[in-house]
Amino acid sequence: MSEPWSIGTGRRFWVALLAALLLAGCQSVRTTQPGAVGVDRKQQMSPLVSEAQLREVAAQQYSETLTETRKKGDLNADPGMTRRVRAIADRLIPQTGAFRADAPSWQWEVNVIRSDQLNAWCMPGGKIAVYTGIIDKLRLSDDEIAAIMGHEIAHALREHARERVSEQVTANTAISIGAAVLGLGRSGADLAGALYNVTFRLPNSRLHESEADRMGVELAARAGYDPRAAVSLWNKMVAHSGNGPPEVLSTHPAPASRIRDLQTYAERVMPLYRQARPGR
Repeated sequence: MSEPWSIGTGRRFWVALLAALLLAGCQSVRTTQPGAVGVDRKQQMSPLVSEAQLREVAAQQYSETLTETRKKGDLNADPGMTRRVRAIADRLIPQTGAFRADAPSWQWEVNVIRSDQLNAWCMPGGKIAVYTGIIDKLRLSDDEIAAIMGHEIAHALREHARERVSEQVTANTAISIGAAVLGLGRSGADLAGALYNVTFRLPNSRLHESEADRMGVELAARAGYDPRAAVSLWNKMVAHSGNGPPEVLSTHPAPASRIRDLQTYAERVMPLYRQARPGR
């Protein structure tokens, strides 16, 4: 019979968990240069999860997604919108060198998927998809499209996907070891996993979003797009979607917090925008 969960059990569990995390041997790495926005946090990556592996998997998944979307007639169905999105990407991608020298030479791909979803994403290695719903429903300007694309590109530059996978692999292993050492059984391990998500994983996800926001406005500014458009973009998102769940239980920052942060960092990179904007 497993030991019931208690405060004392919890303390012993976290001691065992921390010991297991140390044994897992995550490596501290710096994926990007800080840029003008000063994103310089070192990240913990598991040696069991390489960026090369993730890029290979991402390329395969991206290809499969495009194949399925093409079969439905929803891949780049609006040639004008596709040209528009790719033109913005063509200005953003060269600016990725400000954060990491290898990024401009990635095998970038940019496609538009016809869908009502308000969505866009960039997989490891630069595989980008923008959904028509986010452009049409929010009536995005080019500056606002640059804001959302810059944000998604920043996730890839920072290797946030690798960091999340590393974290989950390490946490799952450590929680299983800790539960086994203390004889907590499955229910104890499940409770510990839930507590881990609320205490550690969700705040880290919000940190990723904030980093991508800040780097995204810099990428847009360097490409000659008004970084303040990130603020108008998220105001539109809030108006369309509502305020969402409390920040403490969300993987994204609360809208008001996010908008204040974007305002601060958009102003910080305005000199880059003034220098880069066309026809200055």
